Amino acid sequence: MSTAVRIEHREVEEIPFQEASLDIWDRKYRLTAKDGTPIDATMDDTFARVAKTLADVEAPAQREPMYERFLWALRKGAIPAGRIMSNAGALEHKPATSTINCTVSGTIRDSMDDILNKVHEAGLTLKAGCGIGYEFSTLRPRGAYVAGAGAYTSGPMSFMDIYDKMCFTVSSAGGRRGAQMGTFDVGHPDAVDFIRAKRENGRLRQFNLSLLVTDEFIEAVRADREWKLAFPLAQREYDPGTHDLHDPAAFVWREWPEGEGYVANEDGLVACKVYKTLPARRLWDVIMASTYDFAEPGFVLVDRVNEMNNNWWCENIRATNPCGEQPLPPYGSCLLGSVNLTRFVRRPFTDEASFDWDEYREVVRTFTRMLDNVVEINGLPLGRQRDEITRKRRHGMGFLGLGSTITMLGMKYGSPESIAFTDNVSREMAISGWEAGLELAREKGPAPIMNEEFTVTRAMLRKRPEMARDGWKVGDRVPGRVLHARYSRYMRRLAEVAPELVKQLESVGSRFTHHSSIAPTGTISLSLANNASNGIEPSFAHHYFRNVIREGKKSKERVDVYSFELLAYRELVNPRAMPGSTNAGEALPDYFVTADTIGPREHVEIQAAAQRWVDSSISKTANVPTDFPYEQFKDIYLYAHEKGLKGCTTFRFNPEAHQGVLVKEDDLRNTTYVFIDEDGNEIAVRGDEEIEYDGEVHTAANLYDAFKEGYYGRF
Repeated sequence: MSTAVRIEHREVEEIPFQEASLDIWDRKYRLTAKDGTPIDATMDDTFARVAKTLADVEAPAQREPMYERFLWALRKGAIPAGRIMSNAGALEHKPATSTINCTVSGTIRDSMDDILNKVHEAGLTLKAGCGIGYEFSTLRPRGAYVAGAGAYTSGPMSFMDIYDKMCFTVSSAGGRRGAQMGTFDVGHPDAVDFIRAKRENGRLRQFNLSLLVTDEFIEAVRADREWKLAFPLAQREYDPGTHDLHDPAAFVWREWPEGEGYVANEDGLVACKVYKTLPARRLWDVIMASTYDFAEPGFVLVDRVNEMNNNWWCENIRATNPCGEQPLPPYGSCLLGSVNLTRFVRRPFTDEASFDWDEYREVVRTFTRMLDNVVEINGLPLGRQRDEITRKRRHGMGFLGLGSTITMLGMKYGSPESIAFTDNVSREMAISGWEAGLELAREKGPAPIMNEEFTVTRAMLRKRPEMARDGWKVGDRVPGRVLHARYSRYMRRLAEVAPELVKQLESVGSRFTHHSSIAPTGTISLSLANNASNGIEPSFAHHYFRNVIREGKKSKERVDVYSFELLAYRELVNPRAMPGSTNAGEALPDYFVTADTIGPREHVEIQAAAQRWVDSSISKTANVPTDFPYEQFKDIYLYAHEKGLKGCTTFRFNPEAHQGVLVKEDDLRNTTYVFIDEDGNEIAVRGDEEIEYDGEVHTAANLYDAFKEGYYGRF
């Protein structure tokens, strides 16, 4: 491996934090009094506050040793999610906030009363600082007759607008920026309206959008078959003389989140009335064209989500948290944390570069106990949310800095050796985490669901035919720990590498039902990890701009940031190194890649390697350049399905459609924005130029976006 001038050896954790990182910590995670006086003097004080709060959950004799252990893990790279970092130990100053990042709404039933009730619940959830996800395809399609009102419904999209406005109103009053996920079934009659919703300026901007894509639809696309758009038939509307449920042109039988009130069979499938039939590939092209232009909708491969769900027997998952890494049941919550992988790299950028696996495993074990303790101080506003999290105690540990770490080890992101490394990192986290789950169950007791008994149903035997082979019959009673450890598809995979561990989990039960997920970690990575790469991603660029919301600012503010691996290379190898330089004394090694210099297949390969050992899901974006050919682009999601992913998103910079959070200087320089002044004159300005307007200085790109999207002056 070639290197430039070697300077004095230093440890990775000694690399100074960049100004942007300290600024974000100060604004988002540093605890302050109500008058703005800092309580956390340093970032280490923030770690100490969190460690003490989580250690105080322990038995009195354990509190001091666990405080020391937790603080050690935080200093070594364990980073709880943002709500924990900002709100743990802060009740005196912020009594109405939660330590949970995100939740999922209860199922929105097809009635005005329940729609508005869920708006109320969502408002309380957002007020507590949590994001929230919903499925909207439970609402009948536009134009359907509403017997009680004697009128025709405006459809799910009109109700999504209500939730969008509510979110903006609550979030603009202070606290966390609005974060919502709206999911929608690909078989719903209004699917095209959902797919195209964001083509309208300013609409649904408090939402991320994801399509619930079924295996049946993917098969129809591959085989070039017809696809039926359908909605469940209500029992009160069913007329045996009119409705032939056996006519495949009129009805299809599908999984549905709610069977109550609809015509259903003994296997738990619901009769859905066909509203429209069209070629599956035509709908596929609509989806991919929208994704190419607007980066949405993302994909949730919902059948795989449910097939691989550890709680497969008692959950029908149809929604996710706002970033998609936690598919959750009604009222479920995502309790997140990430391990900063860069902290375990020894002798980076050298031929002797290595990863400290022993220390990594120990941090994972300690961090698992920390996240489990967060359940006791969840601060969730709704009783059903609190019941859900305490019954199952699920959390989602992941990692960040994968791309930076791969670079520091001298590998290219997406190469065979980097894929193998990703597999190892995920597998070791899984084994160490479930070992900790077993130990905690023996010490403190398993999650309550593990000791509950469940009645075997026809639907359960349909989903798990191996249960019938094992002798289970309809009506039998089975402990939750057996259904979890023996019949979960994920736990069976874990048993391939840790059979004795899984056997003991079946006998004792685990402290939690889920252990892992990989969050996007954008703000956490930038601040507390000194801009190590987000989650599982490669670095977006080695020097770029991040658009951030500042209270009191009329548009978003542009902040200069540098990748952690570039900072490290400059500190440890060559202080003159510059991204993109062709000067021999400034050039970076060729393994310094970025998100859009990597092919989409390499993005998917990395995600697939991690997903194998992650029991929840992964937030991952396959970035492509603006000029990436559409014909190549539209096959990305098919490849993601082929590789066994649970979800997938893409991003292509398209200045005509949106202004992203992360922006490269070249993209701004090469984009011209046109403004019209009060006299009707057109003013053309380059995206990177600054404009003084309304008493503030704005970049042209951010000012244009604020006007177009309608948020100018509203933060």
